[in-house]
Amino acid sequence: MTSESSSPSQGAGTRQEGLLHANEALRRILDRCSVIRETERLPLDCALGHVLADDVIAPRDVPPRDNSAMDGYALRAADLPPSGSGVLRLTGRVLAGDPAGSVVAPGECVRIMTGAPIPDGADTVVMREQADEADDFVRIGPGHRPGANIRRRGEDLRVGEGVLARGRRLRPADLGLIASLGLPAVRAFRRPRVALFSTGDELCALGDSPRSGQIFDSNRYSLRGLLEGLGTEIQDLGILPDDPEQLRSTLRESARSADVVLSSGGVSVGDADHVTQVLAELGQVAFWKIAIKPGRPLAFGTLGDRTLFFGLPGNPVAAMVTFIRFVRPALHRIAGQGPEEPLTFEVPCLDALHKAPGRSEFQRGILQRDGSGRLCVGVTGGQGSGMLHSMSQANCLIVLEHDRGPVAAGETVTVQPLPGAW
Repeated sequence: MTSESSSPSQGAGTRQEGLLHANEALRRILDRCSVIRETERLPLDCALGHVLADDVIAPRDVPPRDNSAMDGYALRAADLPPSGSGVLRLTGRVLAGDPAGSVVAPGECVRIMTGAPIPDGADTVVMREQADEADDFVRIGPGHRPGANIRRRGEDLRVGEGVLARGRRLRPADLGLIASLGLPAVRAFRRPRVALFSTGDELCALGDSPRSGQIFDSNRYSLRGLLEGLGTEIQDLGILPDDPEQLRSTLRESARSADVVLSSGGVSVGDADHVTQVLAELGQVAFWKIAIKPGRPLAFGTLGDRTLFFGLPGNPVAAMVTFIRFVRPALHRIAGQGPEEPLTFEVPCLDALHKAPGRSEFQRGILQRDGSGRLCVGVTGGQGSGMLHSMSQANCLIVLEHDRGPVAAGETVTVQPLPGAW
């Protein structure tokens, strides 16, 4: 691959002071993503969150036979009274799990339970509370629809029908659906392996006593939470000091096993910010400055032949926003998941927002309902990139497009729900 810079001469994606348009940055990232080739056969109870490597095709009809949707009486529609009441002779009962084979003759009915197979001859089920049973007879009133309360064979799935497509990340309902087909296992892509670390002498690990000028490392915990929601295998490397040689050694070692190496901090222009320099030595730097707020200094490139590297900003909110915007879609693609645009929609904004054209901005918002029940959004307060409390309060990002200017209170804005907030 050819190394890319973010100079202003590189097309429509780059404009202000050599900064890369956020949409162009995402496009370049996704172009460098390769789907993991290794697959594994997983028992169904271990498959949640994995991405299907094969289509799931129905090997049988679901349900496998006509069955009752209600507790009631199975009968022939021809015996339903057009007016007044009719009386049918009760000849037996059918329970869920009973084998098919019972028969309903003209003028007869059987008591039937939910899920029980419909007897031969019967084509309608009358709910139990809509009939009167006495001795061996059942009185049925008028107004019942022929064919009512029957689940037909194959009405959910037909044999040979495509059920779930390759590239789908399995959700709880998917597991139940696959189980309903009698399939005990699926073939899925291996989970992406992500090596994660923070950089900076100013960082203190939890449990240690911070020296003067140090702060506790929070980014690894936020980023771990986002990674775990994506079903990745995480190698947490802790905190690395501002030491180029140790960073060099860590990146070399991580590239041997990880699909993605993810760091936070050390990607700005300070004397102790070594990430971009070391990445250029060991691999390729695709870009490291994006027209986005928060999160302008984001280093992206490759280590070796296949490992992607993301050097996220050190400020906590910027690290989370750039992960959601850039790393999350890349991990979806690497995992084999089909194309998936983030859920966004437009709502009125309760607050006036300052915004200068020329960069994409992501402000923290609280999606809520006003007095009339209409959805709207307000900001969480201060929007500094180090104010993690406001990110904790937020349930969405307010997405302000690259060319947009200031927003007046009441104007419509785009919102993107935050992962794990709903």
